Amino acid sequence: MQESITSGVSLDRLKRITRHFDENYIQPGKIPGAVTLVARHGKVLWCEAQGLRDVERDLPMERDTVFRIYSMTKPITSIAMMQLYEQGKFLLNDPVHKYIPSWRNLQVYTGGRYPDFETEPAATTMTIRDLMTHTSGLTYGFTERTEVDAAYRQLKLDGSSILTLDKLVDRLAELPLEFSPGTAWNYSVSTDVLGYLVELLSGKPLDAYFREHIFEPLGMADTGFQVRQDQQERFAACYLYQPGDTMKLQDDPERSRYLKEPKFLSGGGGLVSTIDDYFRFAQALCQGGAYQGQRIIGRKTLEFMRLNHLPGGKDLPGLSIGGFSETPYAGSGFGLGFSVKTDVASSATIGSEGEFGWGGLASTSFFVDPVEDMVVLFMTQLMPSSSYPIRQDLRALVYGALN
Repeated sequence: MQESITSGVSLDRLKRITRHFDENYIQPGKIPGAVTLVARHGKVLWCEAQGLRDVERDLPMERDTVFRIYSMTKPITSIAMMQLYEQGKFLLNDPVHKYIPSWRNLQVYTGGRYPDFETEPAATTMTIRDLMTHTSGLTYGFTERTEVDAAYRQLKLDGSSILTLDKLVDRLAELPLEFSPGTAWNYSVSTDVLGYLVELLSGKPLDAYFREHIFEPLGMADTGFQVRQDQQERFAACYLYQPGDTMKLQDDPERSRYLKEPKFLSGGGGLVSTIDDYFRFAQALCQGGAYQGQRIIGRKTLEFMRLNHLPGGKDLPGLSIGGFSETPYAGSGFGLGFSVKTDVASSATIGSEGEFGWGGLASTSFFVDPVEDMVVLFMTQLMPSSSYPIRQDLRALVYGALN
């Protein structure tokens, strides 16, 4: 069997990835196609595109295909925020109302329906760390769990053609929280609020800030809030899971809203990217904050971000009130912007303690394993990400190739 001596990885075993996804997902019509990348010790050992990026037009998936990365935007926004932390612009325990005065007297939901909510004052003050760890008490409309998230849907706070970051912040000030900050974990628009704070603290629009301080230094020329004209022929179609393990077209790349400049720069889910672009970002995180001589974050800052910041050192099952996450709950804590593996056995998925990463709504995902000095990325376009156990499958295949 062929073995990669330099990286300690069997290339023959990595070939199982292509076979597995072809036989179990692409040929049966569960996903359109995929691109997978595995890197170790800073070198890309495996990058394979398979299947189709556009089923209707019979266009192949390619290594430079442009994907909607949705919540894989969140780690980028979190790094941007911590760049500003390194400049002394804020402290993690600062109350959010120091920067957003209208959030001074936040209320917590006790009953009723929008617009006639019954509320009580929050027992704790929301801090910036609460926003970074999703312990803020905010929520998402798409979770469809409570009367509060029903109000988010009615007001289109997950994103719409008329929403802007200013409007989001104003409307959230008028809505109750799900719980007092710091008392529970709930996946939410918190990172969109961080995007607003990046703009406020830096004095720059979020897209310009990302471009200047993350994308250009790392050479991420294909990442942004809009699909440029020169990228359109590489833009993938997005599909929606259908009962019976089929899928239907959800977003046609030739008519997509991503072709237009957005008013709402969603730090929680607005970016498009390619696998090689996002690899540059993920590899910078794997290498302590720098890639090819360009440092985007300090080594100690990144070490701090990778700690489990959940109150009392709890894991997600111990603190979560919602049903949605981009990572299996068990054995995972949450750092400043991504999940952190705290207990490998409890997670029931192979990996290393201290590994961190996140995923997106259309089933994209990445993780960084500092113990193995490894970065793994997976790109496809199927919503929601909970449709199939793709991420767990990928882990078994990748870790099984380590010698």
